[in-house]
Amino acid sequence: MEKINSPFVSAYLRFLQLAKVIQALPDGMEMDANEKALLQAVVLRWYENKPMTVREAIGLAELGSPATLHKRITRLREKEMLSTLNLEGDRRAKFLIPTQRTLDYFNDLGQSMQQAHQSLAA
Repeated sequence: MEKINSPFVSAYLRFLQLAKVIQALPDGMEMDANEKALLQAVVLRWYENKPMTVREAIGLAELGSPATLHKRITRLREKEMLSTLNLEGDRRAKFLIPTQRTLDYFNDLGQSMQQAHQSLAA
């Protein structure tokens, strides 16, 4: 078997190992790769102070058809990973926002990245 000579490859593979452990949600509900991609897109926009509306999310053609994306949003809401928010005075636009559960999930992923980085420095 060939030895990995790059510390960056080792660090990334270590991160994947650590992330795999925490990516299963505590109650056994798992997200598939498509749900993770949608969640990441929504949370990144929220992080940039530009929350995504449901309409914008179902328009992400690179992630699926509108019907498929609507189902994924519903599943993420059922898993308590996303919630919706209406702005005062405008009941038409529903903004997708991460829940505390999602923030905890990304916190755990961030800790895995830090652990992988620390193993690179060691």
